[in-house]
Amino acid sequence: MSIAGHQILIADPVRIQSGPRTEPFHTAQEAWLWTMAALIARREGARFSARKGLVTRPCEPDDVVKCLDGLYRQRRIDLAHARVLRIWGERQMAPSTSVAAERHDHRLWIEALERLEWPLRIKGIVA
Repeated sequence: MSIAGHQILIADPVRIQSGPRTEPFHTAQEAWLWTMAALIARREGARFSARKGLVTRPCEPDDVVKCLDGLYRQRRIDLAHARVLRIWGERQMAPSTSVAAERHDHRLWIEALERLEWPLRIKGIVA
């Protein structure tokens, strides 16, 4: 069998966009904040697509959410991590270590994004 006949199967692969060159995110945090901005826009009635902005991204916002959901189902993150990602993602910023009330959220934010980075790298969402 030729090399072209062999395929690597990844559960729920991201559809690679054809056409204009796509630009993956540099970090999981960048991907998450972009995802939250898209979800907020969608909630407010906008029709959001990954191929309509100034930079073409290699995924849809739902692809990032699916990676997060996979981590939750594998018990790699819990609801506290998801809550912190949602709250601070809606604010479009990370919690600060210099504010006492935000230190616990910062720890959860870092843990969640560190665990999210690998699945995003495998799918080509983060470079």
